[in-house]
Amino acid sequence: MSITVEVRKGNLEQAMRVLKKKVQKEGVIKDYRAKSVYEKPSERKRRKKKEGIANFKKNQKKLKQQRGF
Repeated sequence: MSITVEVRKGNLEQAMRVLKKKVQKEGVIKDYRAKSVYEKPSERKRRKKKEGIANFKKNQKKLKQQRGF
């Protein structure tokens, strides 16, 4: 897995902004922080369940918007 960014016309700031967005979208920083500290199995279960509930609510909200409610 590699993330590449092209620097155009020497505009390094723009390239850095694009890189940060790509890294954030891929979840690289989130994975790094999660793996840098030990997480107990019970905490992992709790976090996964919480994420699942959040995803379910998000999907339900999208469905309601598509149906026009």
